[in-house]
Amino acid sequence: MSRIKPLMLSLVLGACAFNAHAQDDGQYWVSDKLPTYVRSGPTEGYRIVGTLESGDPVTLLERQGDYSRVRGDDGDAVWIPSRYLQDSPSASSRLPELQVRVDELTSKLDGINEEWEQRVEGMTTKLDNRAERIEELESRNAELDSAYSDAEETTRELKARLDTQEQDLLMRYFTYGAAVAGAGLLVGLIVPHLPRRRKRRSGWF
Repeated sequence: MSRIKPLMLSLVLGACAFNAHAQDDGQYWVSDKLPTYVRSGPTEGYRIVGTLESGDPVTLLERQGDYSRVRGDDGDAVWIPSRYLQDSPSASSRLPELQVRVDELTSKLDGINEEWEQRVEGMTTKLDNRAERIEELESRNAELDSAYSDAEETTRELKARLDTQEQDLLMRYFTYGAAVAGAGLLVGLIVPHLPRRRKRRSGWF
């Protein structure tokens, strides 16, 4: 609302300072500075015949010297000093119209401000949700990194154990082969020295 007040003041001041061109149909308005009384003739020597209020619309009929003959809403023709006529509505007569315009602009600005606040609130909510989602993803990523590191460590340990088991298996195969070869060699050396059995002779001979 702090921006609305300067805008309203600018509109009112601008309207007060505005001077339109003279109307072709002879339409004029009584100046805000008009004295209360009007006369029956174009000099101060004529008698006062009535009053006109500031802002009253009048129709210019003629000019004579420093006076102008005008007709007001009541239909009477009177004389007033020409300096008290102006070719645009007075500020006081335009004030209700300006107030309506100011109210309309104020309502529009309030609507725009409310809409903008709703948009900002929506964007803030989206940003908060995205920040929360990013935090969750970062946490999940950290967990995956930790699990990956643990898996790598486990893989290294299993590989080392597998290498050790392979070496142990090779050593067992080598030992077993050596034992078999040694046993065969020993048998080969012992067998020739064993006593042979003599064949029985048949009773037929």
